[in-house]
Amino acid sequence: MPLDIRIRFGRAIRRIREEQKINQEEAAERCGLHRTYYSGIERGIRNLSLVNIEKVARGLKTSLPELFRRV
Repeated sequence: MPLDIRIRFGRAIRRIREEQKINQEEAAERCGLHRTYYSGIERGIRNLSLVNIEKVARGLKTSLPELFRRV
């Protein structure tokens, strides 16, 4: 059974963040999100809106298609 999309999405953005060598606090700031909310995204416990998905992509300087390719 495939992993939940929230978990796969969280793992994808964690990999991108780690490749950029930034911590969660810096990533959250770049995305314009609270650090605990961002942490929840990476842990797969948040169900993001399209608006916040776009914020994450922009904050991590990646395109939406590239982000979802990694999910």
